[in-house]
This record gives sequence, C-alpha cells and structure tokens, in this order.
Amino acid sequence: MPGNTFGHSFRITTWGESHGKAVGVVVDGVPAGLELSETDVQKDLDRRKPGQNEVSTPRSESDKVEILSGVFEGKTTGTPISMLVWNKNANPGAYDYIRDIPRPGHADLFYAEKYGIRDHRGGGRSSGRETIGRVAAGAIAKKLLLLSGIEIIAHVIELGGIRATPLSIEDICKNVESTQVRCADLDAAEKMLQRVRLLREEGDSIGGIVEIIATGVPRGLGEPVFDKLDADIAAAIMGIGAVKGVEIGAGFECAGMAGSQMNDAFILQDGTIVQDTNNAGGIIGGISTGMPVICRAAVKPTPSISKTQKSVDMSSMEETDVEIHGRHDPTIPPRMVPVAESMIALVIVDHMLRSGRINSDSLY
Repeated sequence: MPGNTFGHSFRITTWGESHGKAVGVVVDGVPAGLELSETDVQKDLDRRKPGQNEVSTPRSESDKVEILSGVFEGKTTGTPISMLVWNKNANPGAYDYIRDIPRPGHADLFYAEKYGIRDHRGGGRSSGRETIGRVAAGAIAKKLLLLSGIEIIAHVIELGGIRATPLSIEDICKNVESTQVRCADLDAAEKMLQRVRLLREEGDSIGGIVEIIATGVPRGLGEPVFDKLDADIAAAIMGIGAVKGVEIGAGFECAGMAGSQMNDAFILQDGTIVQDTNNAGGIIGGISTGMPVICRAAVKPTPSISKTQKSVDMSSMEETDVEIHGRHDPTIPPRMVPVAESMIALVIVDHMLRSGRINSDSLY
C-alpha cells in the first residue's frame, strides 16, 4: 500500500493501525541542531488525544510519545527521527460483529475490494488515530517555523450549521483552547456544544468547518506551475480523513464576486509594495504574498453513528441493517484542529527548506 509518505525536503511516513500495538511516524529532513524533546511533541498530542471532553470519543489514551532516534543530548542530529505512541486502550473485539459488513460513510468496502484484505478493527489504517503521526511530525515543523517567526493557529468556525462571528487573530489565539469545541467565538461555541449534545443523544453526528491561519509566512514560497503553495496546501488538507472540501482566501465566495471586489489592490507602506486586502488568502499564482495564509476545510459528520443504517453482509451477499457500536467522536472538527495546523506546518516548512530559508546554519 503506497501513499504513506508526505513531503519532499521535509518528509514524513506514518505507520500503524487504530487497534494495533502502536502508531507512529518517521520524520526525515529535519536539520541538525534543533533543540527537541518529547515535551515539545507531547503538547500537540495532548490537544489531539481522545477522551478530552464530551465532544470527543470516550476512548482513553494517554498518547505518550517516545522519540526513538534522531535526537542526541537534546538536539536533532539530522538523521531520521522516529516517534512511537503505544495503543493502551485498544478494543479490537468491539468490531468483530461488522467484520464482513462495510460501514456506511467509511472506506471498508473499497479497502477490501482494492487490496483483498483489510483491518476491520476500527478502520485500521484509515482510522483518525493515524493522525497521531502527523501531529507529532507537525510539532517539529511548527518549532522550526517559529524560529523564522511563522505561527499557525486553527479554530472551528462552523459546527452543525452554527457559524462563528469573525474575530481577530489575537482573539482567536486567546479563546480557541478555552472551549470544548475549539471555537473562539464563545457565544457560538456554547450553541455548538448544545447542538453536539443533542445529536449525540439521538445517536447521530455533525460536521463543520475548520479555519487555519499561518502568520509570518514570507513572500516567495511556492512555484508557479505544479508545485504551487496553495495546491500543496489543498492536497495536505484533503489528505485528512473526513475532509470533503478546501478553500483558500475568499474561496468559493469568489465565484460570486466581481474582479474589482476580488482583486487585492497594491499600496505603498513604509516604502514597500503591499496589498490592502487579503482575498487571495496569502497566495497568488501559487506563490506566497507575505500576507497571512488562510485556508478552510469542510469536514463531514463522523460516519460512525449508532443510528440504524443499511448495508450488505459481504460473506452472505445479503442486505442487512447495521448499528455502529464502540467509541466514536460525535463531531470531528474540534479534535481536527491540531491535525490541520500540523498539515499546514508540514507544507510550509517543506517549502522553507526547499528554498533554502531554513538550514542547519540557521539553528545556531
């Protein structure tokens, strides 16, 4: 099964299954000399881990990371960094009853048809638990980017049809971690929480929209044809399970705008040519403009729900009803926030390395 590796100069390979022994990642391309500890990585894994609150799965995992290689005496050596997280609270037997019944909204049927075999235990490789490796790698990417003044913040702007009021980056940073749904608009966050509770009681789930903002991104990242920065960002975000749409800047709203409304005019500021608006979302012609990079992801409702759904038993080839048991998130966007941040960080750090803006010399 190919497709487990992401990136060019900063390359990650994730591995492991939801109810296997462990999950993890190998990160290659990290320059030598970066101060790095398990604590640096754990902070983001704690934001992603299950069992945090009532809007996440009740599966209880500490998700403690172990760095196995690539770090010596507190600094990266330039060699591959391997990180591991043990699955402590796996319950594979909970999925035996649907071994031959594909779950609606999941890739079960298509995995089986494509490979002739699949890990039915919680989706195996297609489980959201795979994102542990992305977040661990993203923590390293974010630490590298911070040295260049680049910061990334994600937040939930819509959940179950409830839309947050736009806020400043400062207010987003201040509020986003103070609510269970990771929405910085506190009034909207409470309404979202009530909506999640209602749907969970009904055995259902809801989707939403996650916005990611990267500040401090310099001009000139990305190439104008096949290695566009926005194309790589779109691929990274679409590579997160449950994401069904991506937009950058004005996004789909630009289809209803006039050119005079969409275009970001140029002005002079302290002798430098800058843009007075950011409808382009920080990227034009595939190249970063120096404005904040803004991306949004549309996330579908969690497909694992306890409501009765129709399926087919693949062993008997007879139609059947199925109810999904086990431990599942009633909504994905709140826990996807650190995952989305990590994927954007991986793209930007890769382009920074490819353009020579980050190297071992810059770490000393």
